[in-house]
Amino acid sequence: MGELEQIAKAMVAPGKGILAADESSPTIKKRFDSINVESTEEARRGYRDMLFTTAGAEEHVSGVILFDETIRQNSADGTPFPKLLESKGILPGIKVDAGAKDLPGAPGEKVTEGLDGLRDRVKEYHGLGARFAKWRAVINIGDGIPSDYCLDANAHALARYAALCVEGGLVPIVEPEVIMDGSHSLETCYEVTARTLQKVFTALYEQRVPCEQMILKPNMVISGSDCSTQASVTQVAEATLHCFHRSVPAAVPGIVFLSGGQSDKAATAHLSEMNKLGGGPWELSFSYGRALQAAPLKAWGGKSENLAAAQKAYLHRARCNGAARSGSYSAEMESQAA
Repeated sequence: MGELEQIAKAMVAPGKGILAADESSPTIKKRFDSINVESTEEARRGYRDMLFTTAGAEEHVSGVILFDETIRQNSADGTPFPKLLESKGILPGIKVDAGAKDLPGAPGEKVTEGLDGLRDRVKEYHGLGARFAKWRAVINIGDGIPSDYCLDANAHALARYAALCVEGGLVPIVEPEVIMDGSHSLETCYEVTARTLQKVFTALYEQRVPCEQMILKPNMVISGSDCSTQASVTQVAEATLHCFHRSVPAAVPGIVFLSGGQSDKAATAHLSEMNKLGGGPWELSFSYGRALQAAPLKAWGGKSENLAAAQKAYLHRARCNGAARSGSYSAEMESQAA
């Protein structure tokens, strides 16, 4: 087994998933605004240091996606963050896209930029200690969208990114996110997710990206956030598995779901139910940002005296999602931590 296959398998090791700590500067500012903390470089460093130094998190976290600023920062004791994570057996990763921008001639649709100079950035990030990367495409559901134009443009960019990562020694996380905002039904989300995945895997095949050397980071098949009828946990799990059995090659080592605006408990419950149903050829894991960070961010509140409480909150969410990896998460786990 080659190095990239080994890294991909380690990213979806049993009982573990990925922490997405790769918020761009505007996104982390929004998170900090919610707790009335100014988003300075030192505050961001201190907050992420709190997450990365949480004792025991490595039992449930296989990797952390970093932002360009963060991969260059150090822990309080001077250890570079990638080295700190590595010392705990956690793989450092890096977000390499430049964000979703308006797609020309397609109102309401986006395409992700960042391919220019990517080969050199992959080389630099590998030198800084990154072992995997992430690129996110944004697919909106609305009146007459997504168009094939939008799906094709994003699939092409995801595949070009993935090919450059494989060439440069990083495992690519391929993230086509069908956004849950809107009043669409579970069935519409299913249809759009299936269309998206089929185009993405066609592009990956055309651009010679080996499925064994990548990880998929998709949305779950879920009712739109404004849909009057919200699907149950079981309906979400069944629809998602059905869709992925028809759209994702068995050679992909693992699927790390994004939380996509779900509450932290809902994201955990959905993942656990999928693993309980089982039957897929891939590991079903998580790569959560907000669903792992909302509770510790609130507990921290920017105050050093809240460090222990914040780390406890983060460890609890990591532990719950670790349990969801084997379908053994329960509501009782939430009350036990209270």
